Amino acid sequence: MKIEFVEKRVADLEADVEIIFVIDKRLDHRWVQDRELLERLGFKGEVEETCLLPERGRLYVGAKLDHDEIRIAAAKAVRTLKKKGYRSAKVGVYIENCPITNIKAFVEGALLGRYSFDRYRSKREEHSLKEIFIAHEEYSGKEFTAENARKSIGEAQKVAQTVNFVRELVNTPPNEIYPERLAQIAQEEAERYGLECQVLTEEELAREGMEAILAVGRASVHKPRVIHLTYRPDNPKAKVVFVGKGLTYDSGGLSLKPSDYMVTMKSDKSGACTALGVVIAAKRLGLPVEVHSFLGAAENMVGGDAYKPDDIIRAKNGKTIEVRNTDAEGRLVLADTLCYAQEKVPDLDYIVDIATLTGACVVGLGEYTIGVMGESEELKGKILDAARASGELAAQLPFNRYLPKLLESKQADISNISSSRYGGAITAALFLKEFIEEKNLKRWVHLDIAGPAYLEKEWGYNPYGATGAGLRLAVKWLQKEFLFSKKHP
Repeated sequence: MKIEFVEKRVADLEADVEIIFVIDKRLDHRWVQDRELLERLGFKGEVEETCLLPERGRLYVGAKLDHDEIRIAAAKAVRTLKKKGYRSAKVGVYIENCPITNIKAFVEGALLGRYSFDRYRSKREEHSLKEIFIAHEEYSGKEFTAENARKSIGEAQKVAQTVNFVRELVNTPPNEIYPERLAQIAQEEAERYGLECQVLTEEELAREGMEAILAVGRASVHKPRVIHLTYRPDNPKAKVVFVGKGLTYDSGGLSLKPSDYMVTMKSDKSGACTALGVVIAAKRLGLPVEVHSFLGAAENMVGGDAYKPDDIIRAKNGKTIEVRNTDAEGRLVLADTLCYAQEKVPDLDYIVDIATLTGACVVGLGEYTIGVMGESEELKGKILDAARASGELAAQLPFNRYLPKLLESKQADISNISSSRYGGAITAALFLKEFIEEKNLKRWVHLDIAGPAYLEKEWGYNPYGATGAGLRLAVKWLQKEFLFSKKHP
């Protein structure tokens, strides 16, 4: 869908339908031309409430001026018009404090809300709306420049398109995407965007001493891969590493999941797909930071050579791990991948891992919220600020001195699961901490995206299925830390 800024007032634009946001239920605003009719129809302007007046060519949507509410309203508008036969729409600009923020929010909401995963349907639903024209006219009469508007639209399109790319990858079923195929896709995207890409095969993983990821993938016909993508701008302000969990399918291994829990397990590659999306978005946006994304890709299956509870395996950094549950496999994949990433980028400034790691995080924070954990209060604070600015929901889960004891093993350096059923999201992060070098502990943050990464019900601008969770947060953090900040010369 094309979104274009036009230096005309709303009334002077030609389009099949006009989208009008009713802000804070203000039916008396000058842009609401049909107040009497709307009141007769019972439209009050509640958030996400819609009223289409086809005979007048207007769609009204209840909204607030907050940037994420604008995203949601834009998505609601686009979905409402999906099958109505309108090919073009026009809309004014709604500014709260910053024109760039809210114009970006509208564009992101429209593009994210329009997305649906229909690749495998024999009869796809056609979306009639092909273009939206944004007028040079603001709801409250505030001034803004055409340059800022066009810049905002361009940036928002790149971010939303990359989120939708991540969604498409995560939604693709495990018979189509497995470790080798994910590596191939990464190589194709690297060639497309001019990124560096290196892929470690099973034999190379063995030479690197990465027994943990090899154990997880041993029973699958699709062998593990570690994928390293790099974006190197001129004169980068910093080096940032993203490490993503890429379980292209997770059966639970010999600690087999109940059958209904296996459905949607294609989504266990969400962290790796987001890490891939981050390096692509950094390149497309021209961010002044060197970005390395490491994707740990494996398939956790059942077979005669599957790794087992009671196995003791050695990670790349030499630490031994007692396996007490083969369904705690993502942290094993990440352990080796984190070690490898730090070895390959020894002078990193930050390291962020992204993973659908624990159901416990979903229990603690709900389905919509990313769990943020780490040793640096300052870094976690910046991540939470970026989440709010991006529209993603995130909350901190705190470490304490007692929880690491729950990972103690009598026979190895560490157990892969906690001895308690409580605090599982935090103990999983504390397990990962064991594979972060001492010098990097204050530079590391863990994002558990198990809740929002994949949804079985639509919410906001997220459709059924994958959401691309974590990508907008990561991009916004990179922008705030390295593009807008004056700390990094």
